[in-house]
Amino acid sequence: MTSRIIAVEPFDLVVFGGAGDLAYRKLLPALYHRCRDGQLPGTGRIIGVSRRAMSDEAYRENTRQALVDHVPESERDGTTVDSFLDRLHFISVDATGDAGWSDLAEALKTGDDRIRAFYLAVGPELFGTICKRLGQEGLVTPETRVIIEKPIGHDLDSACAVNDAVGSVFEESQIYRIDHYLGKETVQNLMALRFGNTLLEPLWRNASVDHVQITVAETLGVEGRGGYYDNAGALRDMIQNHLLQLLCLVAMEPPAFMDADSVRDEKLKVLRSLKPIAEGNATALTVRGQYRAGAGPEGSVPAYSSEVDNPDTTTETFVAIKAEIANWRWSGVPFYLRTGKRLATRVSEIVVAFRAIPHSIFGEGAGALKPNKLVIRLQPDEGVRLWMMIKDPGPGGMRLRYVPLDMSFAEAFKVRSPDAYERLILDVIRGNQTLFMRRDEVEAAWKWIDPIADAWERGDEAPKGYTAGTWGPSASVALIERDGRTWYDEQG
Repeated sequence: MTSRIIAVEPFDLVVFGGAGDLAYRKLLPALYHRCRDGQLPGTGRIIGVSRRAMSDEAYRENTRQALVDHVPESERDGTTVDSFLDRLHFISVDATGDAGWSDLAEALKTGDDRIRAFYLAVGPELFGTICKRLGQEGLVTPETRVIIEKPIGHDLDSACAVNDAVGSVFEESQIYRIDHYLGKETVQNLMALRFGNTLLEPLWRNASVDHVQITVAETLGVEGRGGYYDNAGALRDMIQNHLLQLLCLVAMEPPAFMDADSVRDEKLKVLRSLKPIAEGNATALTVRGQYRAGAGPEGSVPAYSSEVDNPDTTTETFVAIKAEIANWRWSGVPFYLRTGKRLATRVSEIVVAFRAIPHSIFGEGAGALKPNKLVIRLQPDEGVRLWMMIKDPGPGGMRLRYVPLDMSFAEAFKVRSPDAYERLILDVIRGNQTLFMRRDEVEAAWKWIDPIADAWERGDEAPKGYTAGTWGPSASVALIERDGRTWYDEQG
């Protein structure tokens, strides 16, 4: 089976921070893959922008090395690489000063009808400054879009300030707040599973669902992001955006249409329906932890405090939360959220645990009956697994076994699954905002997160320690087990 490739219209993509880690590691390899598949128009240009001085030739050679580092050899061929590199240009621009802006304006003299996208792969403190200067230089046209990366603020007030600054130059319809989790193939398949099949949607409610688990676990540490991470922590870095966005897709009502505002309207309703967690109940409903020295993929690893060179740090590297949604569909159904660094396994998945059958007809000899679980694996090994009870083959009476119906996307479709950035960048060029966050979504998420952070700061309890290479502090196990439930593992 092959994917249908549809080329996009001619465009100019300008990447501020074009010589940074995100550009070399993710953005440029993603664009190379779209070029390789014939999806970029012949006149599409990619312009890297950074304060440092660099020639076009040097930028292309740096990108060539980035492709060697981040694209498998089997997916690189000289002709395609050269063709892709020919699209690349570099302009030195001082985002906070005057140098280089006239050069950028000169390079973009192509007419107002050409699609123009500015990707701000820089710190959020520069979002407003760059957007204001783009407006002053006359570079914002009706066909212009701007892409901003998280973090969008540190709390509600700072998020509103960022949104105000960007919104003073760009219309909301031109702003693309990117969350790469929403570009993953399996995340979008969650929408297809729910709204494209009569099998699941009637069961997708509190009458049939016992609880939901959302886990985003990493085996790595802060990986050079210590300065940012020690001021953010797992709550702001992961829960506020990635995990809450996944929760919204699981819990939202069916939108009337698969268009941007219909989908985002329903996600917003979920965020506004989350039961508050604050000082009075944060201890009972949340767990925060910080990893100590232990084991990682590369062997022995130091404690978080050593990695960020801050022995007094109280920043959390692990969070578990029991969240509830106050509406008719989900009343009484807990959503257990869990994320952390230096955990036992790298995995991102959603587990929808259905209720147990009300009565067993099989007798004790058949074995224990376990409730059905739908497991949606986002990474690695993207796929969907439905755990069910079946008869164990063979004679000798009725014996039941708990087994999965397993659909691996790699095995089922025999095609390469595009990286999330490949899809999202081209959605920007197409003008499709469905997989991007709207301003009111971002601010509603912060309204729920801020009281949790405030409760932790006012409390006198430090993050609970856990050994690197484990599944986090024991309190996270207690959080779910005191409800008579357990965290999902590969055995169901």
